[in-house]
Amino acid sequence: MMGVPDELSWLFWDLDPRSLDPERDAYTVLTRVLEQGRLCDVAWVLARYGRARIHEYFLNGASPELSARTLSFWRAFFDAEEEKWPSAPDFRRNSGAPWPG
Repeated sequence: MMGVPDELSWLFWDLDPRSLDPERDAYTVLTRVLEQGRLCDVAWVLARYGRARIHEYFLNGASPELSARTLSFWRAFFDAEEEKWPSAPDFRRNSGAPWPG
């Protein structure tokens, strides 16, 4: 299957969703859906990749685009509070953008 489901295309506004290969581009798909997706989008990711593969994504260094809040949620989901996961960078403190509070 090439591309991601049409229902997820809004998450890939800067890419051509039809050109994404869910297997080859799993890192990108997981990052976008887990950080910005709706519950139905996350349900698709869980069905497509499975719990073990998503857990591995976090163990092996999830994207720095993921917020601390998202990482905390998935740590609780996987009951992985004691596991060593790479931490999320604090973009708001390190950003030169004028809008961080």
